[in-house]
Amino acid sequence: MSNNQRQDVGTLVTTYKPRLNAFIRKRVSNKEDAEDILQDVFYQLAKVDTAMNPIEQVAAWLYRVARNMIINKQIKKHEEELPSYQNDDYDDVLKDISEMLFSKQTSPSPETEYLRSLLWVELEDALSELPQEQREVFEKTELDGLSFKEVSLETGVSVNTLLSRKRYAVLHLRKRLSELYEEIIYS
Repeated sequence: MSNNQRQDVGTLVTTYKPRLNAFIRKRVSNKEDAEDILQDVFYQLAKVDTAMNPIEQVAAWLYRVARNMIINKQIKKHEEELPSYQNDDYDDVLKDISEMLFSKQTSPSPETEYLRSLLWVELEDALSELPQEQREVFEKTELDGLSFKEVSLETGVSVNTLLSRKRYAVLHLRKRLSELYEEIIYS
């Protein structure tokens, strides 16, 4: 991207950001999701090589990209909705799994050791399925014990964005690990 293109993108961001933000916020209830979408729209704009693919109606292009991203976010959220179980006991599942993984038993049984190793493998597999940003915030806050503020200072990403990323990571991990839990309990 040339310096002129960077300046043009900067000017467009300054010009359209307030109106585009209002447009997105009317359609997305979660503030962090709205901020992510707004950033993604301008990221897409910055990626466009205007010398090769000039954008004739920038405002219309920005709103179309924003609308598409809102729709994609809604579809993705719908796909991420967890199936409802009779007891809706995800928190119990996670508590049991957490106790198994981080148990400080001095002499666990061979079965417990086997389950623990199986759970660690499944946790690593589930974490590897996450987007890099979600995996990173989960690992830093849960496994490394850092606060969101510390992670924010380290990465330069806002605390709200980190919270949103971790939420998506937790939803995914709940689903994946509860499937394993169900297999262990009911098999």
